[in-house]
Amino acid sequence: MKTVILVGGSKGIGNAILNKLVGTHQVINISRTAPAESHHNLTHHTCDILNDELPVINNADQLIYCPGSINLKPISKLSLEDFKNDFEINVLGAVKTIQQYLPLLKDGQNPSILLFSTVAAKLGMPYHASIAASKGGVEGLVKSLGAELAPSIRINAIAPTVTNTDLAARLLRNEKMIANITERHPLKKFLSPEEVADMAIFLISENANSISGQVFEMDCGIVSFKI
Repeated sequence: MKTVILVGGSKGIGNAILNKLVGTHQVINISRTAPAESHHNLTHHTCDILNDELPVINNADQLIYCPGSINLKPISKLSLEDFKNDFEINVLGAVKTIQQYLPLLKDGQNPSILLFSTVAAKLGMPYHASIAASKGGVEGLVKSLGAELAPSIRINAIAPTVTNTDLAARLLRNEKMIANITERHPLKKFLSPEEVADMAIFLISENANSISGQVFEMDCGIVSFKI
C-alpha cells in the first residue's frame, strides 16, 4: 500500500482527495485543522505549513500540496503584503514541503508530486493579479522541477476553474452569482471537488507514468474555447 503525504486535506479539494484515497492508500494529512473523517489508513498532523516545523515522516511515495488562496482585489487595493502572503502559501509553502520530504520520495515507489495552480494564470481576469502571480510561480516550479527530478520523480499541477468549496464560497454565494459563473463557462458548469480529486488521483497513479512537468487546465472550457 502506497503512502501519500497530503497537505491541506481537511477541507475543499484536499478533503475530496483524502476521501478518495484513504481506502486504498496510507494517507498522512498535514493541515491546521484535523479532517472530520477518521480511518485506520489516515494519520493527521496539526501544523501551520508556513510557521511550524513540518512533522517527521518515515516514508512516502506521493506528495500532494493543496493549500491555496483566493484574494480578489483591484490592483490599487492590493498591498505588497497581499502579494507576499499569496506567494508564501502557494509557492514557498510548496517549496518548503518538497524540500522537507524529497529524500523520502526519492526512495518511494513510483514517486510523484502534485501541486495546484488556477485558470487565472493563463486567462487574464480582473482582480486576480496577486493570485495569478503566485500561481504563475507554481507553474514555473512544476516545469523546472519536472526537468530537475526526471526520471526519478514526476511532478504535475492541476489548474482548476471555480470549484464548489469553502474557499470559493463568496463567488457562489447566491443563485444569481451561480448562474453567472455557470453561463461564463462554455460547458455550462463549474467544478466539484470530487472531479478535481479524480484528476489528482490519476496524476499520482501509475497510469500517468509518462506525464511530468505538465499543468492540466480543468477549465470547463473557459480558457480553451471562445463561444
